[in-house]
Amino acid sequence: MTNNTTRLDHVVLWVADPVAAAGFYVQAVGLEPLRVSEFAEGKVAFPSVRVNEETILDLAPHTFADRMRMLPGSADGAGHPVNHVCLSLPADAFDILRARLQEQRVPVTSVGHDSFGARGKATRNFYFRDPDGNVIEVRHYDE
Repeated sequence: MTNNTTRLDHVVLWVADPVAAAGFYVQAVGLEPLRVSEFAEGKVAFPSVRVNEETILDLAPHTFADRMRMLPGSADGAGHPVNHVCLSLPADAFDILRARLQEQRVPVTSVGHDSFGARGKATRNFYFRDPDGNVIEVRHYDE
C-alpha cells in the first residue's frame, strides 16, 4: 500500500441507534466492528465498521448532525442519507452475503447484471436497506 494514491477513506451513515446499526453490519453484512464499546461507554462520538483495510463506515447518530459545522451551511445537509453505498465483493462472498441477508429476513432486490461502477460493468449486483433505511448495493466483477 502506498500513500500517494487517492482512496476512499470513509462514508458517514446517519443512524438512529449506532450500537444497533453496528450489530446489523457485523451480524448481517459481516463487517468488523470498530469503537462500539467505546461509543457505548461515552468515550467516542460514534462507532464504525470496517469494510476493508483502507475503508470504514462511520455510524453517526442523528443527534450528531447539529455538530456538522466544518463549512458554512454544513449542518443544513447533515442527517440526510446518501443515495446508496456500494460494496464490491468477490463472487463467493457476494453469494454468501446474499444468503446470510435472506436467512436473517433482510429484504433484498433481485440480482441485476452489467451495472456500471468504478471498475466497469459488474457481473452481478443487488440492493438492500439497513435498519435505518440506508441503501446498500453489493456487487462483484469478473476478475
